[in-house]
Amino acid sequence: MLKRAVWAYFLLLIFEGALRKWFLPGLATPLLIIRDPIALWVVYKLWNRGELPKSIYLTGMVVIGLLGIITALLFGHGSLPVAIFGARILMIHFPFMFAMGKIFDREDVIDLGKVFLWITIPMAILIAAQFYSPQSAWVNRGVGGDLEGAGFSGAMGYFRPPGTFSFTNGNSFFFNMATVFVVYFWLNPKNVNKIILIGASIGVLMSIPLSISRSLFFSMIITVFFAAVGSSLNKKYAPKIMFAGIIVFIGLLVLSQMEFFKTATAAFTDRFESANTNEGGLESVIADRYLGGMIGALKTSAEQDFFGYGIGMGTNVGSKLLTGGTVFLISEGEWGRVIGEQGAIMGLGIIFLRLGLSFKLLTHGFRRMLSGDLLPWLLLSFALLIIPQGQWAQPTSLGFSTLVGGLLIASLRGVEPEIDQPVFKREENLINIDYKMEGAG
Repeated sequence: MLKRAVWAYFLLLIFEGALRKWFLPGLATPLLIIRDPIALWVVYKLWNRGELPKSIYLTGMVVIGLLGIITALLFGHGSLPVAIFGARILMIHFPFMFAMGKIFDREDVIDLGKVFLWITIPMAILIAAQFYSPQSAWVNRGVGGDLEGAGFSGAMGYFRPPGTFSFTNGNSFFFNMATVFVVYFWLNPKNVNKIILIGASIGVLMSIPLSISRSLFFSMIITVFFAAVGSSLNKKYAPKIMFAGIIVFIGLLVLSQMEFFKTATAAFTDRFESANTNEGGLESVIADRYLGGMIGALKTSAEQDFFGYGIGMGTNVGSKLLTGGTVFLISEGEWGRVIGEQGAIMGLGIIFLRLGLSFKLLTHGFRRMLSGDLLPWLLLSFALLIIPQGQWAQPTSLGFSTLVGGLLIASLRGVEPEIDQPVFKREENLINIDYKMEGAG
């Protein structure tokens, strides 16, 4: 039953936006938090059984969440609904990441990855339809059936498509994670449908220009880099990555002959070049995309009110409840939002917990990579982008952060793959079922 709940969380993350835009637009507002009851129920069930993993990161987040509600009511915005909405990030979704890691094992992660491959194909077709359709078309309707469309400004008169998601960031997150599984299954093709794998690979390639998203492009490069590092240290993967490279080359060659792909590529190139010029070049773009004002947030943390303006105030929902409009009341950047809401002490506490968990997962994923298991390592290529500084105030970003974190923890459990010459003795599971290690378990 608990595994089914995790699957439900995953499927609702992918299709929640479709419900809010196309099928149940009248329920768009309550559907925004449709995954919350599932996550809360799973966390409660494990806690009630005494099986909720013990972790300094989990405990720290829950404590800060509770304190955040109190300080928001006493010293901040004073709205209980806003405080609860903000605290649910730390007290429901973050614990659900660990709960998922407890319920799933490595084989479950692989099964979910195969489902990702199947979904990638129709998702690529959908964003192609959105790319070439006017914003007034049904396929481009916004949340609540908004006829102005859900696309975001792109280039050459084309809009960035959102796929099944409420906003275009969900489309980028989806294809980033799809890239992880496509690369993994090319390196481990046993027991996977080759036709579906090829179709998903083509879908991933199509998504690059159709998304008109530099963030997606850079994140895919990072995943390929992680794959190259892992393959270079494990000789058995060298022929497979070469074969995968050939398939990608052939796929690009075929797609480049198609007019729809040429048009999308032209729009993507125009967006890439104009944005790089406006934002100060490639180095500036990369720094801003990943750092996202983090250094600035740290520099100004001492200037913030000790208890901040109140948890939840920096979210769109909090803004709507407090002012009646959707504006950034604190900061668009994640670290700036966290410190502005919670103040220097608790805000920095959240940041350090996120960084600490990321480092812990990196350490164990790296060890597994050296031993020949690339699944946790490839998941890290996405997790390290979204767990430390992903915009958790936005439900889709929060959902993908929770999902990849839970899958990463689960991938370090369960049945071990066959490994030729392990570098480390496998005293693991590294983050085992008892979660005895400090941090991720």
